[in-house]
Amino acid sequence: MTKKCGLLKNDSEAALLNNRICVLKVFYIIGISSVFACIIFIYYQDNLKVENAIWESGSYFSSHPKSTHLLPFKTQNDFHAPSTDLSSEACGLPVKDDTVIKLNNQHTYVIGSYMEHRYIEKEIKTIAIVLRSEEVNYVCVMCCQGENVTSQAEYVIHRDHFEFDYGTATISCPIESSCLNPTHVALTTSDLSSTIDSFQPIRNREPPSVFPVNFTICISTMYDYKDVLNLVESMEMFRILGAQKVAIYRTNCNPDVQKILDYYVKQNFVDIIPWTISDHIEVSSGWRKAESQGQLHYYGQIPALNDCVYRYMYQSRYLALQDMDEVILPFADKTWTSLLPKLEEFYGDSVGFEFENNIFPFKQRACREYDISKWKHVKGTNILNYIHRLPNVPNEFNNYKIIVNPRLVVKPTVHGILEGIYDDSLTVRVHPNVARMYHWKPFGFPSDTQLILDDHLWDYANDLVPAVSRVLQECGFFDR
Repeated sequence: MTKKCGLLKNDSEAALLNNRICVLKVFYIIGISSVFACIIFIYYQDNLKVENAIWESGSYFSSHPKSTHLLPFKTQNDFHAPSTDLSSEACGLPVKDDTVIKLNNQHTYVIGSYMEHRYIEKEIKTIAIVLRSEEVNYVCVMCCQGENVTSQAEYVIHRDHFEFDYGTATISCPIESSCLNPTHVALTTSDLSSTIDSFQPIRNREPPSVFPVNFTICISTMYDYKDVLNLVESMEMFRILGAQKVAIYRTNCNPDVQKILDYYVKQNFVDIIPWTISDHIEVSSGWRKAESQGQLHYYGQIPALNDCVYRYMYQSRYLALQDMDEVILPFADKTWTSLLPKLEEFYGDSVGFEFENNIFPFKQRACREYDISKWKHVKGTNILNYIHRLPNVPNEFNNYKIIVNPRLVVKPTVHGILEGIYDDSLTVRVHPNVARMYHWKPFGFPSDTQLILDDHLWDYANDLVPAVSRVLQECGFFDR
């Protein structure tokens, strides 16, 4: 205030005059500021009313075409499931809710159909597996209040087919004005709806107002799986980290693994999606066409991931897209529940999060710190015994898996996102000192490799060991 008033220390009258002027200026500024604040308040009140009116009328999407439905989180007890009509008949035809449905005489296999709400115009998106060399003119047949309504479909084959004969496709059916709320859909290659013999239910018809769970893990795919101990350790680590649901696209497993899966299904922790594509086409056991026989990349992993994103889009706040032998561990935080809000605060909530892959090879010498005697007769590998990881090469690309808000995703792939709602930014790499992915697997490496001691998993051992023992005991693998 002294500098603004410019007091003359050697002239008392000038000082008095300047003091009065300063007081008048202060009152003047306060008065102007009050009037200005009132104008702003009135403006924003009116603007808020307009925004609310636009939102309620549904025209919000004309100026904001890409909503991601960031809904408030509540627990499962508060959740009412979105409507999916699972009746046995629709428009006079039987309803098939199989995960893999062959289309007519085409080399097209329909996985699931979902209502798309994120754009100005609603549409039905069907995830499918198609023969890439076959050009097909798809027609959508929608069941609306007992009547069939047809529309011309469009489709796109995802680019992550790795040169295999078959690839993932998204088939889009526009919603006709005469059929704004279809319950079921069928695809055909003729404009005559009489050529269809069944319908498939449309999921996600009405997005819920809350999410039933915070974190869901998509596991694709479980093929010829035998590792009981690793399965239970992974499941209990998922629980500790904050996951409330694990979706497993299962082709087959041994009876002991099935016993564990049945246990978690009864607890409502695991959803099993039967993955039967290998009954129809030859799947590959690898990801390189030149090195692995088959017509479809790695057991159909990519279409399963795409289906999982849409299936759980409104069931879960976040999705983790990973494998059973992978666990994403934070450092400063102990759980995903505390980590993800911090990542969103730092990076924003319009991106997914990449977690760098770190391999802990089983071919290293096992540490016996957590050799649990009761576990020795359980088939599988104890990941607590493997605490040395291979070094990642600095400044070189390292694979990763992601945790993402599924409403941001249009096309996921094995490592990341092919296409998202926001084209300018899809995912960001989280610094490995904040969180990283731990990946236990049989893996060869040169004998002179300097492995890195990393026993961070042991920080969870006090919770993990008794949890695993409890599950194995309740499933009958040992007595008390």
